[in-house]
Amino acid sequence: MKKNILPVVLTAVVTSVLTLLGFNYFTEKPVFSFTNGKPQVQYVANSSMAGTQPVDFAPAAESAVKSVVHIKTLTQGKTVIANDPYDPWSQFFGPRRYNIPGQMGSGSGVIVSSDGYIVTNNHVVAGADEVQVTFNTRNQQIAKVIGTDPSTDLAVLKIDGKDLPYMTVGNSDQVQLGQWVLAVGYPLNLDATVTAGIVSAKSRSIGINRNNNSAVESFIQTDAAVNPGNSGGALVNTNGQLIGINAAIASPTGSYAGYSYAIPSNLVQKVVNDLIKFGDVKRGFIGVQLLNLNELDKTAASKLGISEEDFNNTTGVYVNEVTEKGGAEKAGIRKGDFITAINGMNVNSTPALMEQLARFHPGDKVTISYSRVGKVRDAIVELKAAPGGIAAVDAKGTLQLMGATFRNLSASESGKYKISGAMVTATGNGILARNTPIRPGFVISRLNGNDINKVSDLQDALLQASGERIEIGGMYPGKSGMYYYGFPYDDAGDGL
Repeated sequence: MKKNILPVVLTAVVTSVLTLLGFNYFTEKPVFSFTNGKPQVQYVANSSMAGTQPVDFAPAAESAVKSVVHIKTLTQGKTVIANDPYDPWSQFFGPRRYNIPGQMGSGSGVIVSSDGYIVTNNHVVAGADEVQVTFNTRNQQIAKVIGTDPSTDLAVLKIDGKDLPYMTVGNSDQVQLGQWVLAVGYPLNLDATVTAGIVSAKSRSIGINRNNNSAVESFIQTDAAVNPGNSGGALVNTNGQLIGINAAIASPTGSYAGYSYAIPSNLVQKVVNDLIKFGDVKRGFIGVQLLNLNELDKTAASKLGISEEDFNNTTGVYVNEVTEKGGAEKAGIRKGDFITAINGMNVNSTPALMEQLARFHPGDKVTISYSRVGKVRDAIVELKAAPGGIAAVDAKGTLQLMGATFRNLSASESGKYKISGAMVTATGNGILARNTPIRPGFVISRLNGNDINKVSDLQDALLQASGERIEIGGMYPGKSGMYYYGFPYDDAGDGL
């Protein structure tokens, strides 16, 4: 029996030794594979494997949390009196009283300058009576709202200070799919929190601003964990640079269970600069109506006159209509063209195109590349202040809206009556006169939940409400009580 076992043991020992020697040898030597009978040399320790080393997020995370702040908002409770002439209760029993309780909210913000400018989301601070900023060091300040832009869901705050830890803004155009990113904010009222993920898509539109007729949605989509409270926080690359402002999540539960969406930093930078310099955003338009080919099938495309060849092979955004006397018409762009690039940046969807244009001001000239019958052309287009049909506030602050004429309140009127808003100077014959008993002198201070402080606020709110129902709140200076009116809004006949 022993004679039978001994050869087996010796064979096992020799095999083990040879295996170990072979492993040590080949881990530092070429490994051979064969293609068509010829040996092909590949080194195990090649550059592609070296690139799989773990990414160190620590430096970016450490610097980012110093620049991201916790924002808490307070909206005071109030009592409003409604004396609606169409309400039977008010007619028989007097004006109704409504008690609106106070509300508290929270979100995040990013310090973008050493002297205390902070960017956050509009929805974080909308309607707030007080905005409190807390640093990760526990220091607190009351912030002033410098300006808001519902179209991009951005807002700018200001706190006192100097040499504050601010975040450097990166170039969101250079963000790539699969790139590692960090989301930094104050979710669920926790302290500063950092999560990691990758960029899973760009130029995403999810319809979160669908009630805003001039919304600009071209989000960076990531799978970094984001929850309520992260809004207004930073999306950061591994160099610690700001590449986006976190704004939304797509989730079946309302908390993190899907994807998060951030506003690209290049768009953020333009909006922030405008809000600081002008108090609102100056936006330019080329004067076209667009269609995404990826939202059409072949049948729908054929009905629009798009050939099957163009549908299958052409990239870009289809020009469905051209506004008369707009910049595009003057530059020679026609219905049926496909816009493929703005200033050399390729655009394959409406959100991508809108993001590029939203970075410019009225009067700026941009190079638009477009395809017509398979031939690519370039045109210099001067951006206009509005897409057409929208009036501008004149030097006296008056404006025609809904068929009526409005003006800004003077400082003395606002101080005397303790009210801000847009005053009706003439009711005209439009939808306001047709649907309400409002008379000249009425001051609109609320529209669809938006505070109206001046005529331009009313214009912006009406742009958001296009095709929706209008809910107006206001008063007659010197009279007690608030008046509320509601009616369907279709701006096709009256214009803005």
